[in-house]
Amino acid sequence: MSEAPAAPPAASADGTPAQDTVLLLTPPVPRAGWRLLPARVAALCAVELQKLRHDRTELYTRAVQPALWLLIFGQTFTRIRAIPTGGIPYIDYLAPGIIAQSAMFIAIFYGIQIIWERDAGILSKLLVTPTPRAALITGKAFAAGVKSLVQAVVVIVIAALLGVALTWNPLKLLGVALAVVLASVFFSCLSMTIAGIVLSRDRLMGFGQAITMPLFFGSNALYPVSVMPGWLQAVSKVNPLSYQVDALRGLLLGTPAHLAADFGVLAVAAALGVTAASALLGRLAR
Repeated sequence: MSEAPAAPPAASADGTPAQDTVLLLTPPVPRAGWRLLPARVAALCAVELQKLRHDRTELYTRAVQPALWLLIFGQTFTRIRAIPTGGIPYIDYLAPGIIAQSAMFIAIFYGIQIIWERDAGILSKLLVTPTPRAALITGKAFAAGVKSLVQAVVVIVIAALLGVALTWNPLKLLGVALAVVLASVFFSCLSMTIAGIVLSRDRLMGFGQAITMPLFFGSNALYPVSVMPGWLQAVSKVNPLSYQVDALRGLLLGTPAHLAADFGVLAVAAALGVTAASALLGRLAR
């Protein structure tokens, strides 16, 4: 016996297909770019956290340099009293600058990872997806911010063990986290922008090493802006690291700061960094 004929698709009284049939025939509406951005950022941040959970070696090795800055440089200059710090111990004054330095050193070489992804063929696969380039860059930048934030926590713990008088106000610590992430977004985007120009890991390493020390010493991380020569004060005023350090000192130590201006500059710098890196991402993938 032949099988019974299949039942015809259900239809409504006016001849239109049933709802179940419409769902099968109509493809899902793709998410817009602005809806992909949070998902991409969250996914890349989760990947970075997974890397840190499975291999904590990077945390230990990167904690050595800030510990030496605080132990040797900080305690020595605290005794010398050669740098005016507004009445607070020099090691307390130095701690926010070392937090900013540690975060910058992580983010400034983040472009090496995107060059590695290009060489491995990962970047070209990401670019053919419907994910906007700005979403890819923002996701990677905030992943760098997560790593920098973990490093900042390590430095804060070291500073607290050395007796640095830091605040533990949750709202202020939240502001510290925001300042670290915004600055890391800018410095990682700066690194990815340079990567889009030089197109080589070796060249990027050279450029990164060439700009990290001027950024660090051309900021208020080690000494107040008032003791700098005039030309270095001008450099400090356009250096985002100076605004990050100023915000960190104001939040962690309670020193006078310009928090609105500091966070405004960091937010604008981060947005400009994402724009520049996104514009050069296609050139990097060619």
